[in-house]
Amino acid sequence: MSKLWQGRTSGDTNAAADEFNSSIAFDKRLYKQDIRGSMAHAAMLKKQGIISGQSADRIIGGLEGILADLESGRLEIDPSAEDIHMFVEQILTERIGSDGKKLHTARSRNDQVALDTRLWCLDEIDGIKKALFGLIDVLSARAGESKDVIMPGYTHLQRAQPVSFAHHLLAYAWMFLRDIQRLSDCRKRTDVSVIGCCALAGTTYDTDRALEAGLLGLSGVNENSLDGVSDRDFCAELLFDLSTIMMHLSRFCEELILWSSWEFRFIELSDSFTTGSSIMPQKKNPDMAELIRGKTARVYGDLMTVMALMKSLPLAYNKDMQEDKPALFDAVDNVKACIAVFTPMVSEMKINAGNMLSAANGGFINATDLADYLVGKGLPFRSAYKISGELVAFCISNGLTLESCPIDIYKQTCELIDDDVYEAVNIENCMNRRTSLGGPAADSVERQIASLKKQLE
Repeated sequence: MSKLWQGRTSGDTNAAADEFNSSIAFDKRLYKQDIRGSMAHAAMLKKQGIISGQSADRIIGGLEGILADLESGRLEIDPSAEDIHMFVEQILTERIGSDGKKLHTARSRNDQVALDTRLWCLDEIDGIKKALFGLIDVLSARAGESKDVIMPGYTHLQRAQPVSFAHHLLAYAWMFLRDIQRLSDCRKRTDVSVIGCCALAGTTYDTDRALEAGLLGLSGVNENSLDGVSDRDFCAELLFDLSTIMMHLSRFCEELILWSSWEFRFIELSDSFTTGSSIMPQKKNPDMAELIRGKTARVYGDLMTVMALMKSLPLAYNKDMQEDKPALFDAVDNVKACIAVFTPMVSEMKINAGNMLSAANGGFINATDLADYLVGKGLPFRSAYKISGELVAFCISNGLTLESCPIDIYKQTCELIDDDVYEAVNIENCMNRRTSLGGPAADSVERQIASLKKQLE
């Protein structure tokens, strides 16, 4: 395929240099956005009288045909083309003749690729948000089923206080809601047209950038042509948001891996999302959860690629920026794949309520409730804390729990303690009394689910 840019040079580049320079292998994914942007550009050129209406109509018709043929498979993208922009323009010119050469009036590949990338990001942001909506729906449904399932809450991976399994699930639902909000915020800064910035200095033609933005459904135009072609902040911002989604998925997967181990047995993952061992027949490995945890590192790497790529580039466009797309495409693909696997994995997992309750009944996670009980009897909290700690130490030394500790031991330790202490340290009561806003009691969980639903709407 001949070089559309030859003129100053012969266009006869070294074969290895051609391959090295080419981006068609990855930017071919932008063909829909590229054709969509070109159709809007032709319409703007027509409206402004920069090219004739007849030429514009032939261009738009030709582009529609190319898109249809690419979609149907009748036309294949030429891997020898330099990039998707050159491929589309060359095919257009082959099909409609010299009118095809008019399409590139008042634009450059610099603003063209920036526009295509923005349009692609907008489409992908919407798709990922939709997937996160689905994940939050699943978490809310599972929380509704398990608001009475008591488990130990942890700090430092040590049993700390009783919570409901529903409360634990909803903690992640709120994380994913923030991810949606971050994506929505990122979308605002991506939803800007840069076409018309041209190579770096705009154009002498009487273009209407606002019209072209409107035809593309974009909210407005950027206001500095140098910034327009050199800005990849929106890519870095999206990659950060994707990295944060992966961080949340990875943390959740870490817990699923722990909980599904024989030592915990809080949950059992469906056979559909586990694998076996090639040598140990008893094994049921949480490979999908482990892969999601592993792919988090890959998405982090994509973010660092773009950050490092942009850190020392002078204005305006530099060829280095071609390397933003492999990282961007890779991160989006991995996030979408991870959510698509993670959502049904959580939906199908079995909750072992008995094992969770058994764990909650050990580890003295009701010690704070004993201290609160003593505060209710009139002791300062620090004094109550010390007495509770002494009772826990006694129980550990004697193989007891706070529920099984004899009343005479309680009374010897603190004369304010009476028989009602057993009601105070009952695990179910400890959890259900935590009715403060955002707490783990059943009523609080129901409020959280309702609030999530309202915010998603």
